[in-house]
Amino acid sequence: MARHLSRGSRFRALAFASLALVVTTGALTACSDDGPSVTVYSGRSEELIKPLLDRFTDETGIKVTFKQADSADMALLIDQEGDASPADVFISQNPGAMAFLGDKGRLAPLSQASLDRVSADNRSVDGTWVGLSGRVRTLVYNPDLVDPADLPTKVVDVAGDEFAGKVALAPSNGSFQDFVSGLRTEIGDDATQQWLADMVAGGAPTYANNVAIIDAVARGEVPMGLVNHYYLEKRKVEEPGVKAVTYFFPDGDPGSMLLLANTGIIDSAPHPTEAQQLVDFLLSDASQQYFADETFEYPLVPNVPPSGDLPPLDSLDTDRIDFSVLGADFETTLAMIRDSGLAE
Repeated sequence: MARHLSRGSRFRALAFASLALVVTTGALTACSDDGPSVTVYSGRSEELIKPLLDRFTDETGIKVTFKQADSADMALLIDQEGDASPADVFISQNPGAMAFLGDKGRLAPLSQASLDRVSADNRSVDGTWVGLSGRVRTLVYNPDLVDPADLPTKVVDVAGDEFAGKVALAPSNGSFQDFVSGLRTEIGDDATQQWLADMVAGGAPTYANNVAIIDAVARGEVPMGLVNHYYLEKRKVEEPGVKAVTYFFPDGDPGSMLLLANTGIIDSAPHPTEAQQLVDFLLSDASQQYFADETFEYPLVPNVPPSGDLPPLDSLDTDRIDFSVLGADFETTLAMIRDSGLAE
């Protein structure tokens, strides 16, 4: 059965209130002082992003100093360090953390060439950050437990009596928090707060992360769960017969919200030239193909195809939101989730 985690583990992403967590999470992987270098603060895991950074060093000779922790933690640390921060580039798992830094004025303008690598809706309006890969919010379900004809067409409907206790959530996960922020922009704060309250009242099972939800759905522990699309794609490679199916909400519903992993250059970057080179590298066709093949995320540069049997991104009627709103009031989103009872 789903378990309710402690405040510390289930709601660790409330990191904007605690610098101590950041300081103790993830040491700098230092490089030599000889030759050009760039320092990367990353909210993406070392296992995922470090191979790309190593390729960058091999191709350019620019050495990379790497620090990794939760995206919210990294954003807080950069803000707390101020102009003394050694960070040149921030790579964020989710748009909320990057938008937070943008709202704080801590991001420098990117080159127009970098911005033009992706469409206008996959970068910030002020040109200070750019999307690297896309993740679509979806509903996964166990086909032995759910008839596709009974699937909801709107994500707000999963809070109704028909789906009470049947849809799992990961409230401490950054993508869920960004989803809630986006939901606020789509249906308003009052309706979002009511949706959260109804999910709690209906006994929505809660898990630590998206992977745990996939596991629970596949075991038949819970019929459905709200996750990012790529988690099940990864699982299908490891376990082709996994008992779970991805459902994309139709008609641009907020349940099909597109969330972006993204990158930006810190305004006080000690190595701005090398930082811009790294951003350009991450937006290259080869790097975009890496994201598609290794993480099953959607590449954002045109003409780079998604991996496997994923439908093309432009064939999906995804919900597109103004990512700039995610940073300005992100702490309110976290408080709403906590106050709903999803986070103890």
